[in-house]
Amino acid sequence: MNNHPYKIFLVDDHTLFRNGLRGLLNARPDCEVIGEASSGEEFLGLLDTARPDVVFMDYSMGGMNGAEATERALECMPELKVISLTMFGDNAYYSRMATSGARGFLLKDSEFDEVVEAVRTVCDGGTYFSALLLESLSQSLRSVEGSVMDSIDERDMLSEREVEILVGICQGLSTQEIADRHFISKRTVDKHRANILEKSGCKNTASLVVYAIKNGLVEV
Repeated sequence: MNNHPYKIFLVDDHTLFRNGLRGLLNARPDCEVIGEASSGEEFLGLLDTARPDVVFMDYSMGGMNGAEATERALECMPELKVISLTMFGDNAYYSRMATSGARGFLLKDSEFDEVVEAVRTVCDGGTYFSALLLESLSQSLRSVEGSVMDSIDERDMLSEREVEILVGICQGLSTQEIADRHFISKRTVDKHRANILEKSGCKNTASLVVYAIKNGLVEV
């Protein structure tokens, strides 16, 4: 339970979008927009004095893009949580933002309830992908699951069961849901997940989803 409002910073070069999101967030008792910037450069200049909990970061801006701004911000403030915002589904975007350290991924036309859930999730130490992104991933995964093994480099080869677990992770299923789907225990799912993380070199759920995208397992 959060005992104080989440301190939120908005970075986006569209004033109308910032105004709308600020109004919605400030209408909630658990959220407070403490600052705004229209560019990555402006945001970095304000970061030290603002000290936000969460940043909503646009990816495509004039000058420094969202990934560069995220990397530099996390160098100064490693505990900062970044939620990436975009209007498009470019695979390179997800890879770049996940690599830079973003913990949440939202489309700008996501429902506002998702925005709040993303804030809560990343502040609790988790990662968040919007339902629209996971739906797209799920549809792609269903169409390629049978031949997914051919897309993974031999040195990072996953077992058939590990691929099945990765599919469930990318679809946003909980450990229990994955276990129920494959009639295995939660402990077994956790073991497979640990093996997948080791083989892929990933550190969290967000990077696992991006790993699947980069290796051609899914298309967003």
